[in-house]
Amino acid sequence: MNTGPAAPEPTPEEEAALERLYSDFDSENLVPLWTEIGDLMPPHPRSDADPHLWRWKTLLPLAERAGDLVPVGRGGERRAIALANPGLAGRPYVSPTLWAAIQYLGPREVAPEHRHSQNAFRFVVEGEGVWTVVDGDPVAMRRGDFLLTPGWHFHGHHNTTDKPMAWIDGLDIPFVHATDSAFFEFGPDQVSDHSTPETSRSERLWAHPGLRPVSDLRARHNSPIAAYRWEYTDRALTEQLALEDEGHPGVVEPGHAAVRYTNPTTGGDVMPTIRAEFHRLRPGTATATRREVGSSVYQVFEGSGVVRLGGKEFTVDRGDLFVVPSWVPMSLGAESRLDLFRFSDTPVFESLHQDRVSVEKESE
Repeated sequence: MNTGPAAPEPTPEEEAALERLYSDFDSENLVPLWTEIGDLMPPHPRSDADPHLWRWKTLLPLAERAGDLVPVGRGGERRAIALANPGLAGRPYVSPTLWAAIQYLGPREVAPEHRHSQNAFRFVVEGEGVWTVVDGDPVAMRRGDFLLTPGWHFHGHHNTTDKPMAWIDGLDIPFVHATDSAFFEFGPDQVSDHSTPETSRSERLWAHPGLRPVSDLRARHNSPIAAYRWEYTDRALTEQLALEDEGHPGVVEPGHAAVRYTNPTTGGDVMPTIRAEFHRLRPGTATATRREVGSSVYQVFEGSGVVRLGGKEFTVDRGDLFVVPSWVPMSLGAESRLDLFRFSDTPVFESLHQDRVSVEKESE
């Protein structure tokens, strides 16, 4: 980074003095900036994380095997298998700030209640029959649903059926761990409510588009909605593309509809450290190449296509998950209609005013 004139070669006496200086730095646990500035202040983000893809057809059978062999109970708490980014030296993190896992609950199984300061969500790519109970409120989990467990809320799961169910979990575990801000507490061994209502109490109160209860007008840093249902997500995306056909604005780019899950009390993100979105591409659509500060994870909900991550290209199909590290260029191409769930750490960087986005249009 130094573009000034070259320094003169040190004399033997100066070299010896420098060696003693650096030795004294080491003994006092000091590091001079001039030897590290290229790593500490690079010209653009250089994530240790790799762009990587996990195949659903591989993940699900492994989770099923774990279901046969590994019990759910106190200690392990959850039968959750983390996606470990190959660039992060064996740590169970999908990116330096995000954690993602496939969780599996067998027939009639119960995952005990606990709470933690980490924010969490669940997204269901297939199946139903499990209720997650958040602070005593049973919430049904079904395909396409996005469900919240904000930090420090007791939660457990119970499967009411004779069939297993799997879903993905997303949390801010790496960020909380890096900032030494984690707390954890056990709750009851059994979930506090085994009922199976069609609609949770939180949805009955909060999940009415454009409306909120006057009894609670305070702003909350986490969304009070426990579940964002697929029927509403699907309808919103369908209408965006229909408006495009009618010549009205509303899509992100031609053939690309997207929605963001929001907190109805603020209009902002559902949780202070996690952003969640859903994207739909028409068949044959290719997106612009995009770079962002911060990392994101996508799961293919339906369809097939191609994702380009830096110099890598992956074909993707239903259930597949891939991670986009910070400032890695990413673009998508849809073969069939391509539906994707996405979550990211963007709110962290927006809060710190360190967010940056670069969009490069595809050449004609």
